[in-house]
Amino acid sequence: MKKNNCPVSRWQLLKAQLTNLPPKRFAEQLKKEERPVLLDVRTAEEFAGGSMPGAQNMDYLGESFWEEFEQLEPNRPVYVFCRTERRSLRVCTLLQNAGFKKVYNLDGGLIHWQSVFSGMEVG
Repeated sequence: MKKNNCPVSRWQLLKAQLTNLPPKRFAEQLKKEERPVLLDVRTAEEFAGGSMPGAQNMDYLGESFWEEFEQLEPNRPVYVFCRTERRSLRVCTLLQNAGFKKVYNLDGGLIHWQSVFSGMEVG
């Protein structure tokens, strides 16, 4: 049997199940939404170093993550980001599995955001 030299990574499979928006589209769509939730799922230390205006911190690795997760309203649109999108992919998947209908991942995370909007400060 010939081995597949180009397997699809688990991250790509997971990402393919989500709505991933590049930075400019993420920003445009977020502005148009009524009562969106903007989640920064990085650690409290990362969040304290700067985030997007209006973002609420919900540390994916924190002890209170599940308590905070359960407080989210499933009928509100949720925009999720982290540094590189690894944590945000996981959180978006959890949100979709919990029945949230409008869930958006920032494609490439804050690193990509900063490269597109260079010169604009985060936070």
